[in-house]
Amino acid sequence: MTGVVKAASAFAKAGALRNFATWWGPRPLAQVAVFLAVIALFYGLAANAVASMARIGISPGFGFLDRAANFEIGESPIAFSAGDTYARAILVGLLNTFKVAVLGCVLATVLGVAVGVARLSGNLLLSGLARVYVEIVRNTPLLLQLFLWIALAHALPGPRQALVLFDAVFLTNRGVFVPRLVVDGLPGWGAAAAILVLAGWGVHLLRGRRRATNTLRSVLGSGAAMLAALAAILLLSGAPVALEAPALSGFNIRGGASLTPEFAALLAGLTVKFSAAIAEVVRAGILSVRAGQWEAARALGLRDGQIMWRVVLPQALRVITPLTTSNYLDLIKDSSLAVAIGYPDLVSIVNTTANTTGQAFEALLILILVYLAINLGVSALMNLYNRRIALRGEAPA
Repeated sequence: MTGVVKAASAFAKAGALRNFATWWGPRPLAQVAVFLAVIALFYGLAANAVASMARIGISPGFGFLDRAANFEIGESPIAFSAGDTYARAILVGLLNTFKVAVLGCVLATVLGVAVGVARLSGNLLLSGLARVYVEIVRNTPLLLQLFLWIALAHALPGPRQALVLFDAVFLTNRGVFVPRLVVDGLPGWGAAAAILVLAGWGVHLLRGRRRATNTLRSVLGSGAAMLAALAAILLLSGAPVALEAPALSGFNIRGGASLTPEFAALLAGLTVKFSAAIAEVVRAGILSVRAGQWEAARALGLRDGQIMWRVVLPQALRVITPLTTSNYLDLIKDSSLAVAIGYPDLVSIVNTTANTTGQAFEALLILILVYLAINLGVSALMNLYNRRIALRGEAPA
């Protein structure tokens, strides 16, 4: 019996060694040598950088983050002054990047889905216009588009001659002014409940449903339920809620929310550029659904619009989601071009930090790690959602 146990143990060890050898791959000594050579190369570069910094009187490290920045930031979602630290300045840049990235992904998705569906329309004029839009936008550099948008933003008239849309949106050379929702005196429990509702909605989106054909309706239905829950929280809290619209007052526009020309130009450029890419992804996803699905839905008496939103698009999400994830990551990374039009994003502020402190290596390392963390986080969330809607295979007979 003891011999059998020893034999089984030896066989298990041999299997583990075989699995390790398979994972390691051929020529293990050559791989170890290459790995050590890469480590030595990076060590040599780091040592050379540290010696160069010491020679010009710069102490390596991240202690500069606690020093006063001594520069102003034109647009900040949180309070910031020149006396604040470099760490807070970098946080402002991160929030600015996050703001434009989130809005850009949402708007590019909405516009991209609309254009992608329009490209497959039976109306030749509509499908032709959608195709022209996609071809022009996709074959034009994003930087050139940003220059165009910022030029248009600065070419708008002043506040007194502003272009007014629906008596609520003002387009001026000082920015875009839109209505905003104002909530005064929301109690702590109300804010906590609102956060829980939003978190629950996010978890619901990531979990999805077992039936992939209900995914799109699930998103729309849960979104409506989330808005109803937030409205109920505001009603129960008794906090006054008002919709503040912008209005001309003297030589400027007061009230509402304002978007600076730089932010508006960057958001417009990212939305338009990536909506064209998402439109092609949506078109490919719709075409991947077999024609039999359309025929079966028509046999049930569904109209073309109902077939598109209730049958085809939910199935097309299996193709659309992975490619859309790539577009989201590209949008986040390409938001760094904001430095070319003067929007204070993360790259712009880190670049200013490197120039004023001389800590270029540390600033670059911060920039790399932040973008890496953002993109890995977005990729993980989208991959989790993609696994929820992935085709599970045929059910057993």
